[in-house]
Amino acid sequence: MLSLRKFIAPVLLAFLLLITSCTQAPSRFEQAQKESTQGTQRNQAVSKEAEEGGSFNKFFPAAGEGYKLVFSQEKKGFAQAKLQQNGKDVAVLTINDIISNSSAKDKFKQSTEKIDGYPVVNQGKTATAVLVADRYQVKVRSTTLTEDERKEWLDKFDLNSLARLK
Repeated sequence: MLSLRKFIAPVLLAFLLLITSCTQAPSRFEQAQKESTQGTQRNQAVSKEAEEGGSFNKFFPAAGEGYKLVFSQEKKGFAQAKLQQNGKDVAVLTINDIISNSSAKDKFKQSTEKIDGYPVVNQGKTATAVLVADRYQVKVRSTTLTEDERKEWLDKFDLNSLARLK
């Protein structure tokens, strides 16, 4: 009988530990992973009508003197390039098809400034964007460029050709 107790006690203890370890709340990392893959992003799918990201590349500006443009991301409805000077990133340039997010147009309604006839807005202290043909948001984001320099880079995009892309 004594040997049976010596055997049952460890088995019950192991079983109890197994049960309690399986019922612990998820860590903050597990919770963040769950939210990012199953939360609101799942409901924000890119529209089937969105342009392929690679089709935007031809509308980006030529890099010019002392600058280099390095394309860094393309996906449906989005293209991104890094603007480099002397091997260092100075800005991120993007074109985003907002057909999947029509509320993105709202921030341009109060715009009083235009580039090539398209409304321009500042987004915080480091980003400036233009809305082309009520569908494409072209943005320059930088912590080193001034607002005027960001607008100069926006003006270098082929915005009128982008507007004809449908």
